[in-house]
Amino acid sequence: MNRLALPLLVALILAAGRAPATPIRALAQDHVVVAESPDPALVPAYNPGIVRLPSGRLAATYLMSAKHQEGATSVTHVATSDDGGATWTPRLEITRIGQARLFTAGGSLYLIGSGRSLRIVRSDDDGTTWGEPAVIAEGVWHQTAANFLHAKGNVYLAMEKRVGSEIEAWPVGEFAPVLLRARLGDDLTRPGSWAFSSELVFKDIIPGYRSNELELDWFGVPFYAQTFPGRNILVRRPLNRNSPPMGWLETNVARVTDPAHYWFDPEGRTFHLLMRAHTGGTGYAALAKVVENTDGTMTTTLEKAPSGKRMLFLPVPGGQMRFHLLQDPATGLYWLLGSQATDSMTRAEALPPERYSLPNNERHRLVLHFSKNLVDWCFAGLVAVGETPKEARHYAAMDIDGDDLVILSRSGDARARSAHDGNLITFHRVRNFRALVY
Repeated sequence: MNRLALPLLVALILAAGRAPATPIRALAQDHVVVAESPDPALVPAYNPGIVRLPSGRLAATYLMSAKHQEGATSVTHVATSDDGGATWTPRLEITRIGQARLFTAGGSLYLIGSGRSLRIVRSDDDGTTWGEPAVIAEGVWHQTAANFLHAKGNVYLAMEKRVGSEIEAWPVGEFAPVLLRARLGDDLTRPGSWAFSSELVFKDIIPGYRSNELELDWFGVPFYAQTFPGRNILVRRPLNRNSPPMGWLETNVARVTDPAHYWFDPEGRTFHLLMRAHTGGTGYAALAKVVENTDGTMTTTLEKAPSGKRMLFLPVPGGQMRFHLLQDPATGLYWLLGSQATDSMTRAEALPPERYSLPNNERHRLVLHFSKNLVDWCFAGLVAVGETPKEARHYAAMDIDGDDLVILSRSGDARARSAHDGNLITFHRVRNFRALVY
């Protein structure tokens, strides 16, 4: 046989035994529309959150925003489903509770939201009826429908408090993640029921942050030059694409439960905060931790590697966008629901007009990962994908419903104003999600 023909023959033999390539199938592309904007150009649908109640009922929240309507008011909604998400019943419409999240404690369902003060409202009948809102803290607060934890007879959840007003752009560099703690059986509409961790502000962590001479190197962080206190304009036309100063936001809370883990706390006093990292790049989340002191106070600080080096950034797939984190009590595995970036190295001026904001801001591919340690993540599957970059599937929340994951997504179709300002809230179900583990 001709020596040159041998490699071709081997390739043909291998190809003959190989299954034809098929596109990856989304785990939960089919969906139920829970809510739809009455005017996609002016009323974006934001901030989906979902909780599976002990009764089996699903409770969902979302926001219809008035950001593009002068004089109008944003409205937060709550709806419930008793048929696994097939149909939804409206239960509550409320104003002055923005970017809210549902959580359970002591047999009650609560809705807590951010804004000019921290407001909360309670339901004692699985979300059918609701009491009056109460203020539990003053200040300027931010969050999305992030996760919450039950541990040691308490409920724990994280908010972000804005500290200062130096930044003239998107102020995520002035956010301090704050861990809130309350006893499960207490009335959580009372301010005295809550304890708050200390405030660690992003702009105070990195030397040189305010002078734009950041003492960071070797990791390409930040990706674009920082121009504190304003934004770095990368492209003005046809779309303004800009990069504000670095920061963190949209905080999830987690506990390390494996005694073999480097960050395991045998006294159970340590909670880790994983946040969206705004760096201009992809693949990093921001990391902090909160330690409960013996007097009941809580101190926020940075975690350290075994070398003693501080860890402000943690490699996390999709860490550049809002993600949702939960730990499966049946297996101990952590599950991560977030956005997948595919072309963040495309120059800003070369992006198509339907792409929103910076190259790392891709929002139409919702993906799922799992991990046993919060650091090493395995790809579990593509949950849902929009037909175009404008048709988002992102900013989603999830909970466990038996053997399934139930997911609520901030979504859009061709009528959406942008990938950021979608017009739909959609419900998805990933069936038998534990079978995705390998």
